[in-house]
Amino acid sequence: MAQYARTKGSIALITLTNPPVNALSSAVRKGITETVSRALNDTQVKAVVLCGENGQFCGGADIKEFAKPMSGPALVPMIHAIEAGEKPVVAAIEGIALGGGLELALGCHYRVAHAKARMGLPEVTLGLLPAAGGTQRLPRLTGIPTALELITTGRHITAQEALKLGIVDKVTDGNVVDAAMEMALSVIGRPLSPRRLSTLSTPPLANLDGVFEAAMAQVKRRSRGAMAPVACVKAVRAAAELPYSQGMKRELELMGTLMSSGQAKALQYCFFAQRAVGKWSLPNGAQWNNSRPRDIRTAGVIGLGTMGRGIVVSLVKAGISVVAVEMEEKQLDLGRKEVTGILERDAKRRGVTAPLHLISFALSLQSLRGVDLVIEAVFEDMELKKRVFADLSRVCNQNTMLCTNTSGLDVDQIASVTDRPPLVVGMHFFAPAHVMKLLEVVCGPRSSAEAVATAMSLGKRMGKVSVAVGNCPGFVGNRMLKSYMDESVFLLEEGASPEQVDQALEEFGFALGIFKVGDLSGLDVGWRVRKSSGLIGPDVNPTFPSRVRQGRRYCPLPDLLCEQGRWGQKTGRGWYLYDSAGGRVARPDPEIQRFLQDYRLRYGIPSRRISEQEVVERCVFALANEGFQVLEDGMAAGPEDIDMVYVFGYGWPRHRGGPMFHAAQVGLPRVLQRLEFYYRENPDIPHLQPSALLRRLVGAGSPPIQQWKQYIRSTHSQL
Repeated sequence: MAQYARTKGSIALITLTNPPVNALSSAVRKGITETVSRALNDTQVKAVVLCGENGQFCGGADIKEFAKPMSGPALVPMIHAIEAGEKPVVAAIEGIALGGGLELALGCHYRVAHAKARMGLPEVTLGLLPAAGGTQRLPRLTGIPTALELITTGRHITAQEALKLGIVDKVTDGNVVDAAMEMALSVIGRPLSPRRLSTLSTPPLANLDGVFEAAMAQVKRRSRGAMAPVACVKAVRAAAELPYSQGMKRELELMGTLMSSGQAKALQYCFFAQRAVGKWSLPNGAQWNNSRPRDIRTAGVIGLGTMGRGIVVSLVKAGISVVAVEMEEKQLDLGRKEVTGILERDAKRRGVTAPLHLISFALSLQSLRGVDLVIEAVFEDMELKKRVFADLSRVCNQNTMLCTNTSGLDVDQIASVTDRPPLVVGMHFFAPAHVMKLLEVVCGPRSSAEAVATAMSLGKRMGKVSVAVGNCPGFVGNRMLKSYMDESVFLLEEGASPEQVDQALEEFGFALGIFKVGDLSGLDVGWRVRKSSGLIGPDVNPTFPSRVRQGRRYCPLPDLLCEQGRWGQKTGRGWYLYDSAGGRVARPDPEIQRFLQDYRLRYGIPSRRISEQEVVERCVFALANEGFQVLEDGMAAGPEDIDMVYVFGYGWPRHRGGPMFHAAQVGLPRVLQRLEFYYRENPDIPHLQPSALLRRLVGAGSPPIQQWKQYIRSTHSQL
């Protein structure tokens, strides 16, 4: 709703009221329409101030209404009425003005912002565009280049940047409503025509065609198949080339196309899924989300390799005092230098002082005696981790939480050597830990609800998307990734090339294909893991029959590649060729083609043509099939948890919603049929055999993804 009051005699104050962010629900739009009309018709009122309740101006449209039939006044006519009125309307922006909230402010004649306010048009992140005049008014105010950048990225800006760009007229550190009233009083009687953005022309721009061509090329390259950024460019171009009324028609047409697209549904699903992930019952029946998390003020990090450094940075940026421990002085000095450099560069970029006072560095675990929580980030070796945790049990206080950053080892085994298994959880960060947003919180069978709640809360404090997952090999993300990776190398055996597989996956929407990712990460990392796990060894000299091991197909191509010293970018050669060691530009390597041909000839594997469709289906459907198995095994609470793991941890394209959402969009019967086909062709690949849960869902008529949990529970009851 919108509350109406008259103050200082001639000023009408209209307050948006819809906690927590005053979203523009049908009731709020109705309230604004009625109160603005009342103010404009009140002869005692000379000006209007529009503000939001509880320190927030407006967070934009109520996304929950998108799937419902339209009710209440439309936003566009409401904003037009405000702009066309003969009394000055001033927007008092406090907290946020996002999406429709900023479009509402742009319809006002003046804008005053609090110094801590943030503004933006983030509709593109929901698969949409600013369709209440945002693509038409903003370019007329800021110019084309600025509007293109803000609208196609959805970037939030500060009040200071908004002032510099001309989006707001004044910034205040004081009471923003008082400042807006003062401005309203000062502009009474001034002409309003120059303040009506819809009546203005966009600022002149040389080489208009070149600007839009460059912008379109950039968004296509960056968005990798996402429709919304492309539509945003088209809408802004309409603002530059058409009268306002025709530009609005074009904006509406483009919005209609986006609203009916699967991409908008996928991105809106991601929006809600990100807020819902992690609500899960622990194996002992306790609800972590009903447990009060501990307040973590001090933490220890053991290991200052790439992962440990990122974890230290993340903790420090969250305001937590950190003791960073490394056992070798050389590694400690290197870690100190890297951590300090990251924090100083980040502080310089943000114009603040680096919080170096929050870190201390040590060579002994004894330094961790008084911390609230410890995160271990040593090499991925079970015996090493057990030794560290046994030592921590002796050193740390009795109530100190102990967390492991393992990417797939058994958390319960690690906990078994401690004197406090209920206080042991996994905190699986993703490299680089200070950049990547995903945190898998791994619940061991003896992890307490309090410990899980604390890890989840700490992750949120560090700005992570925290997802509670079960304790199984690889947890959720890496467990599923194995199927995806296996299929990619099986495709090489059968006739594909690395660049063909990567191109198909990149056209699907991944930023990098799987073989480019392998070269970037270092092929030797997985090679060492396979050797330590006994999958390969000095006695294994692959021959064609040995490709099936324990009933499962195994492809030795990555191992053979590593034996040649081709470890990826770090050696200048991997699946691709690079200009030098550490190079970044991947080029197809004729040697790889000969390597694959020789391999196929040696073991009598016929080479065949593989289509782009087969590449995507075998990689992506195998990934989703393992996701169904994860749900069936109770290792994730629901499909949203899996999808957010992949969106935030593995580069899954957001506009496809996640592997489980994508399977639902494609159609579960189609996924089942294709998996059955590929499994018949490849009976030695168990992960292509459709999961029981997938069959159950198809048998139930393929219910919407929001209803899958009841079928997951039904599956569990029959196990």
